[in-house]
Amino acid sequence: MPPPITLLTDFGIDDAYAAVMKGVILTRDPRATLVDITHAIEPQNIRHGAFVLATAYRYFPKNTIHVAVVDPGVGGERRGIILKVAGSLFVAPDNGLLTYVIDQLNLNDDVVPDSGTEATMIRLKRGIEAVSITDPRFWRTPVSPTFHGRDVFAPVAAGLSLGLSPYEFGEKTDVLTVLPITRPQRMGPGETVGQVMHIDHFGNLVSDIRSSDLPPGPVEVYIAGCRIDGISHNYLGSGELLAILGSSGYLEISLRNGSAARYLEALVGDEVSVRAIA
Repeated sequence: MPPPITLLTDFGIDDAYAAVMKGVILTRDPRATLVDITHAIEPQNIRHGAFVLATAYRYFPKNTIHVAVVDPGVGGERRGIILKVAGSLFVAPDNGLLTYVIDQLNLNDDVVPDSGTEATMIRLKRGIEAVSITDPRFWRTPVSPTFHGRDVFAPVAAGLSLGLSPYEFGEKTDVLTVLPITRPQRMGPGETVGQVMHIDHFGNLVSDIRSSDLPPGPVEVYIAGCRIDGISHNYLGSGELLAILGSSGYLEISLRNGSAARYLEALVGDEVSVRAIA
């Protein structure tokens, strides 16, 4: 039985783009099992896709093939890559879409800058390799300069599903592109300052603050001029705004039965402060 193939794109569901990718895969491997992670990534938002991919991949079986296509540079000089790690295969453009996967698995030896917006190249740790997708034998022809999801990434995923080695698709590389990653800062023993890094479908504001970053003892959370007393264990806490450690492991700001993002007019990058109660 072939491994599952997941799909994550910014193609939406109003057009046939995602279905066309599935058709290409199934034509080459009719036994393939396809799972949609999402096709609702904000258009051209590589960071959004990178975060969502990193919250999903670990829950799939070993050897799953994860195809991610958020590709504003399609048709340009950016490479396609295959990364094999943690019992999974990732097929994606080399544009930072694997940033959070690389960070979570501690795959690189280089320090990724924690500020700015420019992508940077990092070197993978010894023993971890990726492959540049350079061999056109496996692609659909002719290759559209605007739809590599259909003509490159889908057929490569099908080939992997059929048992081909990643190394048959191109040349080994140990250098990949990542985006800068924000890190919360300790502003003293009693305060941690982070920022919103993701807004989910419900309007929850997911910060870059993990439980290990929190000051000890009771705390207050501040965002957009609002104070939240303590951290709730679920969405049934008292008050309108809640601070909660969400399922992704990060501190979230939520609004009971509503959208915290809309209520606070908050955006990705807004500051979140957690302060110990003296």
